[in-house]
Amino acid sequence: MKCNYKRCVGVFGLAAACAVLAGCSGGGSRGGGSDAQANLAANSSGPLVTKAETGADASRFLAQTTFGPTTAEIDRVMAVQLDAWLAGEFAKPQSYTHLGYWQERVAASGSPTTTNTDWIYQSFWRSALLADDVLRQRIAFALSQIFVVSLNDMNVSQHPRGVASYFDVLGRNAFGNFRTLLEEVTLHPMMGLYLSHLRNRGDNSRVPDENYAREVMQLFTIGVHLLNPDGTRVIGADGRPAETYTNEDVTGIANVFTGWSWAGPDTESSRFNGGGSPAYPDRAIEPMQPYAQYHSEAAKTFLGGICPAGTMPRATLSCALDRLFMHQNVGPFIGRQLIQRLVSSNPSAAYVGRVAAAFADNGQGVRGDMKAVLRQILLDPEARNLPSDSDTAYGKVREPLLRMTALMRAANATSTSGQFQIHNTDDPGTSLGQTAMRSPSVFNFWRPGYTPPNSELAAGGLVAPELQAANESSVAGYLNAVQSAIQNGFGNSNDVKLDLTELQALAGDVDLLLARVELLLTSGKYRPETRTRIRDVVGSVVVPAVGETGIANARRDRARLALFLTVASPEFLAQK
Repeated sequence: MKCNYKRCVGVFGLAAACAVLAGCSGGGSRGGGSDAQANLAANSSGPLVTKAETGADASRFLAQTTFGPTTAEIDRVMAVQLDAWLAGEFAKPQSYTHLGYWQERVAASGSPTTTNTDWIYQSFWRSALLADDVLRQRIAFALSQIFVVSLNDMNVSQHPRGVASYFDVLGRNAFGNFRTLLEEVTLHPMMGLYLSHLRNRGDNSRVPDENYAREVMQLFTIGVHLLNPDGTRVIGADGRPAETYTNEDVTGIANVFTGWSWAGPDTESSRFNGGGSPAYPDRAIEPMQPYAQYHSEAAKTFLGGICPAGTMPRATLSCALDRLFMHQNVGPFIGRQLIQRLVSSNPSAAYVGRVAAAFADNGQGVRGDMKAVLRQILLDPEARNLPSDSDTAYGKVREPLLRMTALMRAANATSTSGQFQIHNTDDPGTSLGQTAMRSPSVFNFWRPGYTPPNSELAAGGLVAPELQAANESSVAGYLNAVQSAIQNGFGNSNDVKLDLTELQALAGDVDLLLARVELLLTSGKYRPETRTRIRDVVGSVVVPAVGETGIANARRDRARLALFLTVASPEFLAQK
């Protein structure tokens, strides 16, 4: 690049740090929380929005529904429009599976016993950049941050094939029914290992493990506070938020999750405890099976209901999950988190209420229809109508992985090896500070209610979950990572490289180049001052009148600069 790294960061380093650390450029990032949310609700009522008027509208829609807009996908959205695009995605089968990628790599290795955790990370990048069922993959990633299973856990990391299978469970159920999703998550052996209800005993030899019992309520279904249909907290007679469950409820439901362990051809005690003969090679990818001898025979009383004594494991499980599924909190609790992952960190109560209503009834009397929930989230007026400058509560900070996938998709990135060899990207100082399926805890990379302390966000009553993982080191690390990716490639031996051919073809005209980059990465929303500053720097690279090599190099440098300065800009970092 003609503009060296120091000069480039000098142009946007402060703005990037501001957007990522202090959230001072929108994205649900400035004060006036309740007032701003009220403005959103007042300006966003009405029927679902099914039409994209401009390419910028289509790009904005794709920023919420995919791992980043592409020129081809923008054209497709404009051709079929929003509702038909969603219907088409809902109708697609699960065409990409992480277990399928795993099996490809095992076959290529020539050794059926080979295992490699890196294959999970590679598969994520491959699916994000190439999978045809892109909405399904995007929702699976969102669900992986709610129903967390993490390779950071020592027990889980021993079964990377199982994690590939778990990721596929989230994808398979992304457009199904929440009740089915909840049961398949509960019975997957990786969840059993992660939250320790695999080999959980209720035969009076020990007190049942309460880990999953607590988290299935706190994180996966109903949360800790009783909610109104619009997601606002129910206030008790004492003036404080009413709690959803008690310690007695945790103890009661813990007995439900007893007597479940590894799948296999029998239910002998040795298999329950992790052995068994013959060994069952698919136990890490098949649902846990019941072992009646280790299931608690006691009545399970929780949340004001009871699962009768003497019931077998499957019937007891159905009783408990049905009760959770029918709880008034599930729609607003899960709906709000999906809105946060896809659209905005601070949705209005009215928006949450409309999504919760779709969860409660898809219009045909069906509860928990994920397609209805997603359609409401993505076509809701609050998602589709452009926010005004006064709507300071709208939008979200773009999380690190989605920044890099958006950049790569915008630039048609390809893998030299065909394997997308991007491995652990945890390090915030040198990489992204986030790796798919490697959350630091069951609470995800960030909590949905996180607010940076002593910030304008806190003063305004707003949240920005992604900022929980942001600090001075991560800001510099992100800028270094994207600059290196643009210039050299990303991953092991820079395996994944950006293809700048299309952008270089436009780079003879700075305005044409910036228009394309702006459309793909900011949904056509540069602020005037941002456009001017980027234009000045990109235009400072002179394209010579003659000399093919010199012309090509100058155009390449212009394209690189336009990309780098845009992904460092507040308009990109704060998805609006």
